[in-house]
Amino acid sequence: MEGRHYETHQPDPARLRISDDDRHQVAEVLRQAAGEGRIDLHELEERLEATYQAKTYGDLVPITADLPTRTTGALPVVPPVAPPAVQPAGAGTSVVPATSYTTSISFMGDCTRRGVWRVPEDHTAFSMMGSVTLDLREALFEAREVTITAVAIMAGIDVIVNPYTQVIVDGIGVMGDFSQSRDKVPAEITAGSPVVRLKGLALMAGVTVQRKAMPGESRKRLGGRK
Repeated sequence: MEGRHYETHQPDPARLRISDDDRHQVAEVLRQAAGEGRIDLHELEERLEATYQAKTYGDLVPITADLPTRTTGALPVVPPVAPPAVQPAGAGTSVVPATSYTTSISFMGDCTRRGVWRVPEDHTAFSMMGSVTLDLREALFEAREVTITAVAIMAGIDVIVNPYTQVIVDGIGVMGDFSQSRDKVPAEITAGSPVVRLKGLALMAGVTVQRKAMPGESRKRLGGRK
């Protein structure tokens, strides 16, 4: 109809809902910043928690506002990367002050590694009549491929990885189980994904590795399983 004017209102980009991939990309920026010494371990944990609780692009902006990321307008644009959980330490690069553990041992007790911790190229887990849990979802790997030698005797050793980590299981179960459990979230493996090689022995015991969502992240679709 003549003389009538319609206005088109553009949505505020900061109020748009974000995806899990957006959260993963921001988490990668945070881990790179930690690896370069720009933020410390406590800040890394706080910002990761805020990242996985974020709902909109506006929620993500303050998390990386003081970090050197590429931007378009007011919103962070992070280059696509493979695994958010891993940044191998490079020569001459300062790294986040996380503790590195070469062994995890339990005897009639429990040993648990979780959160941000450093995993060397070779790690040994041993449990006798006890349990060991290695949560690698937020761990910083010191090599693109790490080997975990797990030996369980009448005990249990559980390894947890994120969707971006490739897993190779090469162990032996004797009157026990040495295997990869059913994934809780779909695998998102790329050519640049880190590799966790799990080998060893389960003697009347269980050694398992399972893929789960990042801590604090909403569960992805995989048949609705918990």
